[in-house]
Amino acid sequence: MFRCGFKANGMHAMNPPLSRRDWLTRAACGFGGLALAGLEAQANAPSKASNPLAARLPLIAPKAKRVIFLFMQGGVSQIDSFDYKPSLFAQDGKQMPFDDARVIANTGARGTNQRVMKPLWNFSQHGESGRWASDLFPATNEHVDDLCFIHSLHTEGVAHGPATLFLHCGATNFVRPSMGAWTAYGLGTENADLPGFVSIAPSSGNGGPRNYGSAFLPPVYQGTPIGKASDPPSKATIRDLKGSLASSDREALFGLLRDVNAEQLRRVPGDAEFEAVVNSYELAGRMQLTAPDALDLSQETEETKSLYGIGDPATDTYGQRCLLARRMCEAGVRFIQVTYGDDGANPAWDQHSNMPKHGDHAKAVDRPIAGLLADLKRRGLLEDTLVWWGSEFGRTPYSQGNGTGRDHNPGGFTVWLAGGGVKPGFAYGETDEFGHAAIASKVHMHDLHATILHLLGIDHERLTYRYAGRNFRLTDVHGKVVKGILV
Repeated sequence: MFRCGFKANGMHAMNPPLSRRDWLTRAACGFGGLALAGLEAQANAPSKASNPLAARLPLIAPKAKRVIFLFMQGGVSQIDSFDYKPSLFAQDGKQMPFDDARVIANTGARGTNQRVMKPLWNFSQHGESGRWASDLFPATNEHVDDLCFIHSLHTEGVAHGPATLFLHCGATNFVRPSMGAWTAYGLGTENADLPGFVSIAPSSGNGGPRNYGSAFLPPVYQGTPIGKASDPPSKATIRDLKGSLASSDREALFGLLRDVNAEQLRRVPGDAEFEAVVNSYELAGRMQLTAPDALDLSQETEETKSLYGIGDPATDTYGQRCLLARRMCEAGVRFIQVTYGDDGANPAWDQHSNMPKHGDHAKAVDRPIAGLLADLKRRGLLEDTLVWWGSEFGRTPYSQGNGTGRDHNPGGFTVWLAGGGVKPGFAYGETDEFGHAAIASKVHMHDLHATILHLLGIDHERLTYRYAGRNFRLTDVHGKVVKGILV
């Protein structure tokens, strides 16, 4: 005897027992339903019977079609990289009062004495724009005329977990959809056989899957992880059904599942939960046939691989991930995240006691990032691709505990954007003379989210989803578009 269940108004309803013959004849749950058991969608998922990821027209004229987010997990030091502060050199070694974010969070005390620590890397001007940058990222510096620096970003959360969640989801502790999921929900994907959102080598820590999850949005909008931070690129694969099944068998199998699922939807019209699950699994099936080609870097020329630093042990891993991002970009994925991090207790850029380690991490990502920028530009993709580089927060201009590292600094730090409608060779906003706190043209993380959505043609105030009796959006009730950086 067999039973099958479906959700109705949040409660599991049970059908009367069915005979084996009835079960096979009626296929109320079907073979596809068995495969789908356990994966749940929100009961108020929007009904898009054909394909919930179908490309949708933006509400406003877009400057970018897609985003590549280069996430530097752990907190790159803005004052050692792109935020030049001569006072740090002049005041190096002096004890001075600073508002330490952690001390304030833990004790409420302000103005604690800290030892000023100058940058460990020398600064100079670069490009026709004359932008200041240190020699921490020499290859990236060759592209400063394409970059738009935001020096006045500030955010919520003094620890990695809350700040990382805020960066990705706009909330420090509540379960909220990630930015990539919101983007896929708002715009769909340009390729029906690939997801709208891909996360390359995500970390399992500091929010883990929540950083690419869909929360209460239908699950079809969640990010598809490819590999993970601690694995080599060779493990960033998706099962290829082409080699395991003959073409005729594949078509017969998927055709049967579609027919069974269609019958279930016909019998229970308006079952948005089941519809969302079906769409998710059908996308997964199509992706298994399409994605292996998109992931196949062997199709690239040796010159292109060298551009990304592939083959060099120092840059091979992140180089492959950045090249994969470009291929996903060309294939029509809307939001592509490329994490540089690890699955250990301390994120990659988190140098509390060993700032010189920043140099090792910079060497691993600098050439791949420069290669990505150059490759996108020569292919004409940078015009409508927004590249976003940054961390969950920055680092302090003083040494932590009078040692050789820097603590977390959410009060003022730097990110950069390139392509996709932002001003090239431009710098926006300022921190104070020590690079500690944003003081001019301040940009909150909510503002950055609103601006990126705007560049994609999405009004952040209108991109909402009703859940638990209220409308939600990525920027909550905050956020304004930073018009000063737009072309």
